Amino acid sequence: MRIALDAMGGDFAPAETVAGALMAAKELGVGVMLVGDKEKIEERLSALGGAQGLDVSVVHAGGVIPMDEHHPVEALRRMRDASVIVAADLAARGEACAMVSAGNTGAAMIAALMRQKRIRGVDRPAIATVFPTTTGYCLLVDAGANSECRPHHLVTFAQMGAAYAASVMGRPQPRIALLSNGEEESKGTEVVIAAHALLRKAGLNFIGNIEGKDIPFGKADVVVTDGFTGNVVLKLAEGVGEAIVSMLKDSIAKSPVYKVGALLARPALKALATRMDYSEYGGAMLLGVNGVTVIAHGRSKAKAIMNAIRAAKLACDGGVVSSIARMLEAKAYEGGDGESGR
Repeated sequence: MRIALDAMGGDFAPAETVAGALMAAKELGVGVMLVGDKEKIEERLSALGGAQGLDVSVVHAGGVIPMDEHHPVEALRRMRDASVIVAADLAARGEACAMVSAGNTGAAMIAALMRQKRIRGVDRPAIATVFPTTTGYCLLVDAGANSECRPHHLVTFAQMGAAYAASVMGRPQPRIALLSNGEEESKGTEVVIAAHALLRKAGLNFIGNIEGKDIPFGKADVVVTDGFTGNVVLKLAEGVGEAIVSMLKDSIAKSPVYKVGALLARPALKALATRMDYSEYGGAMLLGVNGVTVIAHGRSKAKAIMNAIRAAKLACDGGVVSSIARMLEAKAYEGGDGESGR
């Protein structure tokens, strides 16, 4: 198994991407194809002791899409040798089973669409991200790919999320919920209300609407929403988690008694911090493209890169692309929601 890594993507590339690739090759036993400026990558490999005995190779790519690029389509057309599109090419040709990038999210999505194409029946791919809960974790779909959706798009997101949960998360009958501002089926925007009605008939384990406050308590395995709302939820959760840790540190520093208590509770606090740390989950899956694509956080350090590669490996092992294709084909044959799967 080989995974193509956009070694130039991310705020700390290529230093952290190369380090993460070496960690993944050692700990996960996967091959990693480092895509980017060959000279810079080999310089980092040398500084880290090289990749002797590991299945790590370098594929040269002369261009890099900037993290702050606001027009990724135009940038990719201008820069055909950008690292992210070369990585997508490797995955599309089957030379790698997946591509991973911590670079410009829009560029990674578009590169995957350009090279890997959509799975039949998918109008719009969606970003699926792991969200920690009190019972483990759930999957949030969409987390930023589609700011505006039609009802049948949300149904497709639910179907893809269900396939991912079954094939990768080990939940054969995942509970699917629709994010809204109330549990009643009459709550929400016109799109949410219409999607609720379609999901009732979609043949999934649909448990109805869920409110934002219920997500952290694990009341659903897959939470479906549009990309605008999902991204706000995700960023708010990240901010709240960091704020809680900061406030806790400030409180502990103000009292010797609290310091003693913190010392005693250190293992529990460390475990909590680990569960809330995005780097433990690696990256988000781009569901709906005909290949495995993992989009990591732009601030990813080596551990996060390694875990993004782990997420890609699990998706390849679980056959998530074929699982989604079978799900959509079955729903289209059954009549589905009347709109998706066209």
